[in-house]
Amino acid sequence: MTRDPASAQRFYGAVLGWTFHRSRLGEGLSIAFRDGAPVAGIGALAGGPSFPAAWTPYFAVDDADVTAARIRERGATVAVGPLSFGTGRAALAADPAGAVFGLWQGEVIRDWRVGRGTAPAWLELRTRDAFAAAIFYGEVLDWAGQHPGCCVVAYEQDNVVLRHGNDVVAQISSGAVDEDPDPQVRPRWHVHFRVPDLEAAVEAATGAGGRIMSSVETSDAGRWVALSDLEGALFTVYAPPG
Repeated sequence: MTRDPASAQRFYGAVLGWTFHRSRLGEGLSIAFRDGAPVAGIGALAGGPSFPAAWTPYFAVDDADVTAARIRERGATVAVGPLSFGTGRAALAADPAGAVFGLWQGEVIRDWRVGRGTAPAWLELRTRDAFAAAIFYGEVLDWAGQHPGCCVVAYEQDNVVLRHGNDVVAQISSGAVDEDPDPQVRPRWHVHFRVPDLEAAVEAATGAGGRIMSSVETSDAGRWVALSDLEGALFTVYAPPG
């Protein structure tokens, strides 16, 4: 969500090679495409200065009202909705540590999910207590449930890892601090977008007015770096190995 969708489209088009088309989810929301397939959505931000531009992951649910009730029962916050929105219903919530996420009940693109194709490469939650967060999201979103196709949760190297089949969908890490002024340190969801060339993406971002927000991190899974766009919305670009 951004205050200047046209400017955001120019920025992300330059950095990530996206093109944009109108969506069926209402006026003011456009869908970003790469290589003819959808990646993400960009919409106009309503409200005063207290609402910052930001990327927010939305998790598909069978019943938004049931999921919203689960969130409230566990002491978290449903800030908006559930409301009818285009072809479905959506809600915006914050977990007990304050990390913001969304819910979506409605039409989803078949076989499109985090970790595959043009979808975001993976999601990362940095929070105070990874184990407590895993319990919250597991109960609210039915992770590690018994129905077919459900995600599997594992504890690996002090992190909680969520897998769908062979794909890593999300990682939850401990150590974030609520009061820290650095948005990289406060509890929040980080969205990682796949790029073919990390250095080219960073150069395009800084050339278009964005900023580098972290050092380049490297692991066997690839290399990534956090950036911010023209309005300060944080995102991460990730290049797989090789």
